[in-house]
Amino acid sequence: MTLTIGHTAPDFHAQTTDGPINFHEWIGNSWAVLFSHPRDFTPVCTTELGYMARIKPEFDRRNVKIVGLSVDPLDNHTAWAGDIAETQGTAPNFPMISDNDYTISKAYGMLPAGITGDPTKHSPAEMATLRNVFVIGPDKKIKLVLVYPMTTGRNFDEILRVIDSLQLTAEHKVATPAQWRPGEDVIIAGSVTDDEARHIYPDGWKAPRPYLRIVPNPITR
Repeated sequence: MTLTIGHTAPDFHAQTTDGPINFHEWIGNSWAVLFSHPRDFTPVCTTELGYMARIKPEFDRRNVKIVGLSVDPLDNHTAWAGDIAETQGTAPNFPMISDNDYTISKAYGMLPAGITGDPTKHSPAEMATLRNVFVIGPDKKIKLVLVYPMTTGRNFDEILRVIDSLQLTAEHKVATPAQWRPGEDVIIAGSVTDDEARHIYPDGWKAPRPYLRIVPNPITR
């Protein structure tokens, strides 16, 4: 079954650069971002891991844990971290999973069942589908799934923006419009009746259409 929004993220035990983890236990009461890489020492992923390390304080501020995944063994992860530090200015400061038996990749639908054998014998192109981002909530449910091609670097500023929206809409009965940024106006969720909305927003709302009820952001970050 293909994992999608609302599914429970598969739990797993894994070896990482920070030691062994049990995924659901590791998430705890935090949010989490799991992002995967076809192989170590790949060029686009090198830039992504360096950028993610630089902006990790922004994820920390939002109570979001970061974990990367590649099928390479841990000693490759360690050597790659040196390259990332030298070329990008910052080494990964979050755990990197070694999924060298493909168990996690297959559980998350990122690799076909037929992939077997020594991961270092596979080319990055054979692992091209390991370019996923999963945002997972404290309830261990998947909130966002993104899949990128190998030739397009991921936009982690956009992922932060989406997390801001996810966290806001999880706490308040609102939705965020196109191009929304924290602090900007929001839309009253369609599940909220006008009578309910009057209790929540006694000052009223703007409604260019009955179904489009716009109110100020209930919180500012």
